[in-house]
Amino acid sequence: MPDSFAPLCQAPDPEIRAPRITFPAGAVDCHAHVCGPAQIFPYADERIYTPPDAPLTQYNSLLDMLGIDRAVLVQPSVYGTDNRALLTALKSNPQKFRGVAVIDSDSTNISDLELEQLHQAGVRGLRCNIVDVADKSAGLPIKGLTALAQRISPFGWHLELLMHVNECPELDKTFKNFPVALVFGHFGYSHAKHGVSNKGFQGLLNLMKDQKAWVKMTGPYRICDGNLPYADMRPLNDAVIAANPKQLIWGSDWPHVMVKKHMPHDADLCDLLGSWVSDPSLRKSILVDNPCILYGFPAHTSAAS
Repeated sequence: MPDSFAPLCQAPDPEIRAPRITFPAGAVDCHAHVCGPAQIFPYADERIYTPPDAPLTQYNSLLDMLGIDRAVLVQPSVYGTDNRALLTALKSNPQKFRGVAVIDSDSTNISDLELEQLHQAGVRGLRCNIVDVADKSAGLPIKGLTALAQRISPFGWHLELLMHVNECPELDKTFKNFPVALVFGHFGYSHAKHGVSNKGFQGLLNLMKDQKAWVKMTGPYRICDGNLPYADMRPLNDAVIAANPKQLIWGSDWPHVMVKKHMPHDADLCDLLGSWVSDPSLRKSILVDNPCILYGFPAHTSAAS
């Protein structure tokens, strides 16, 4: 896709400001993207947006400002299956970073050796973007997702799905016997207007209760109409906590690509978590304990920062 058809996103808020909340030692930002520098890691021609460069140096500064020790870097769609920027970032600090990569949807196009190399670099899962597929008439590509899951199962990886769970009323039945753990980004990406009673969202809660799905408490601004404090998102937040707090993780979603409303400051997003999860022990579970289980971070944190 020519650059003229890939509009430039707004950049994250550059203000240097720490949150009021103090994150526990070993906290993990479980959802962030490294973009660029484009001159070194060019974006895919077929992308649908163009992010301003958000390189690793800038992200490391953000983590220092927020008081967060570790992070999970997720391959952004602007790179397609070119994981070079992600892998370079992971290798810069193996104790600090884990990754979620993207590979060809046809799992036969990657060898076991290549998967092993991704694992050694710190990759612990694969991301599948079902939101931006051109043809949704066939429904979920469950056959391909299952084949992909079977390939990564020996590594103990998970499959991260970017999908609107409200579009899949049979979600819990569809993934009842899935071969690997599932991670759903952005609270399941179901807009707040659909409510917590939506069948797809209820299916997500059922999967959480059965310990078959994890939910990322990320990007509330993507699934509601207002700005901070995203009040209409609170019922979804409370519902996933009630379903199973041991299946929850949190992430900043930096650098907040494709945000078309007011750009939130990351310190305010941290404080929002503090207001939505007021119990310090529960916050520690979401920010430290759960990510250690899912991504294989060491429980000892002194060497992580």
